[in-house]
Amino acid sequence: MFSRLTNLNGLRLITRTPRVRFYSTSKIFPNAFEATKDIPNSATILAGGFGLCGIPENLIFAIRELGVKELTVVSNNCGVDDFGLGLLLKTRQIKRMVSSYVGENATFEKQYLNGELELELVPQGTLAEKLRAGGAGIPGFYTPTGLGTVFAEGGFPIKLNKDGSAAIPSLKKEIKNFGGRDYVLEEWIKGDFAIVKAYKADTRGNLIFKGTSRNFNPECAMAGKITIAEVEEIVPAGELRPDEIHVPGIYVDRIIKGEKYEKRIEKLTLNNSNDASKQLDPIREKIARRAALEFKDGMYCNLGIGIPTIASNFIRTGIHVELQSENGLLGMGPYPEAGKQDPDLINAGKETITTLAGSSIFSSSQSFGMIRGAHVNLTILGALQVSKFGDLANWIIPGKMVKGPGGAIDLTSSGSRVVVTMEHTAKGKAKILNKCNLPLTRPGCVDRLITELAVFDFDKKQGIILVEKAADTTIEEIRSKTECEFIISPDLKNIEYS
Repeated sequence: MFSRLTNLNGLRLITRTPRVRFYSTSKIFPNAFEATKDIPNSATILAGGFGLCGIPENLIFAIRELGVKELTVVSNNCGVDDFGLGLLLKTRQIKRMVSSYVGENATFEKQYLNGELELELVPQGTLAEKLRAGGAGIPGFYTPTGLGTVFAEGGFPIKLNKDGSAAIPSLKKEIKNFGGRDYVLEEWIKGDFAIVKAYKADTRGNLIFKGTSRNFNPECAMAGKITIAEVEEIVPAGELRPDEIHVPGIYVDRIIKGEKYEKRIEKLTLNNSNDASKQLDPIREKIARRAALEFKDGMYCNLGIGIPTIASNFIRTGIHVELQSENGLLGMGPYPEAGKQDPDLINAGKETITTLAGSSIFSSSQSFGMIRGAHVNLTILGALQVSKFGDLANWIIPGKMVKGPGGAIDLTSSGSRVVVTMEHTAKGKAKILNKCNLPLTRPGCVDRLITELAVFDFDKKQGIILVEKAADTTIEEIRSKTECEFIISPDLKNIEYS
C-alpha cells in the first residue's frame, strides 16, 4: 500500500505503509480438560517445573483424568509420590521418564528398580540444553558433560530385567575433540505436547514467571509441537511490557487459567539462626566449618545439598560470595522467616530460600550455561566414593538406590574448582578407595576432599596427598580408614575451622 507523494529537499519520495495482519483466533481454553483432551496414547509430553516448584498442577490432573497411557514424559524430576507428575506414575500412565533426578520419589525409584518403568537419566544441564536445542531447531551439540561415564560410554540400563540386568541399555555416544579437549555429542529433545506453568499470560500467549518457578518451563515451551500453558492470571494483550516477557507467545498454543493451586512446598526450610548450630550433627558441622574456609572473597559458588549448603552458614566476616543455584538463581539469600516462605522461591535442594539485593533469576538452560562455561568459580558437593586419583561417584548405588545425576555431572565437568565434603567412612567401610566401584559422576575431577579426619588434595600423576589432619586424630587412624595409599605433604598441618 502506497501513501501520497512527499517532497524533502527537492527529492520526491514514496512512503510505504506496511500491511499488518491481525489474527482473531483465541489461544484461551476454558479449562485444563479442554486443553488436553486431544493428547493421545504414547505421546511425548514435556513438563516444566523443578521439584514441585513451577509445575503445571491443573494440566497434570487433567491428564490423569484423561487416562492416556504409554506416555513418555520429559521432566527434570517426577514430583513426589502423591503430587505432581508422581500422580501419573501411581496410575501407571507413564511408560518412560526422561529425567535428571529421581530424588525422594519412592514410587519412581521402585517402579524403575522393579523393571516396570523405563528411565532415561540425563544430566540436568544437558537435559535443559537438549530441550532448548529442540526448540531452536538444533539437532545436536557437543558438551563436556558426561565424558568418561555411562552417560557417554553407554550401558546404563534404561529398563531392568527382573534379575537386575539391562533389558534396554543406553547407547554409546560420539566423542569429538575440540581444541585438545573431548566432548560428547548430545541430540535434541522435542515433544508432541509441552505443559508449562507461568505466573501471568496475556491473550497472545506471552508468559512471565515468578521467582524460581521459571526453571525448565521456557525450554519445555520452546520444544513442544503444541505447548499448553497454565497460568494464575490472564491479562489483555498490551498489559505486559514487551521487555518483561520471559517466553514470547510464538511458542505458546493454548492457555488456561488454573482452577486452583496447592503450590505444595517440598522442603519447608526456615531461618532459625539463633539455634541452627545446635541442631547440627557434630561431625557434619566440623566438616562444614572447614569447608567454609574454601570461600574466597568475590567468588561465585555452587553448593550441593547437605554439608556444602551448611558450610555457607560459617563464611568468615569480610568474605563475600555469590551463591548460584542451578534451578536458576544467582545471589541466594538465607532461609525465610516463618510465615514469609514463598513456594515459588526454592534452591536446588528444593528448600525455601530468599533473594538478596542484586540477585538475578533465569531459566535452567541459562543457569547451566554459566556452569558449563566455567563462570562459577567453586563447586562444593558431597560424595558416596572418591578414588585415589580424584574420581567421583555420588549419584547411584545400582540395584538399591537411584537418586540420579542432577546437576553434579555438569558442575564437575566445567573445569572449575571442585571440593568434596563427606564423612570419612560409611558404616565402618572406607569411602576413599583405590578405584570407585560405583558408576562415576566424573573421572579425575576432585581438587580437594574434606572429611572430619583429614583434608586431601589430588595430583593427576601422584594421586592423593594428605595436606591437613584433625588435631584429635593420627596418621595411623587416617590410614586405617582409607583404602588407598596416600602421600603425606611435607607441609602437613592441623585443620583449622571457620
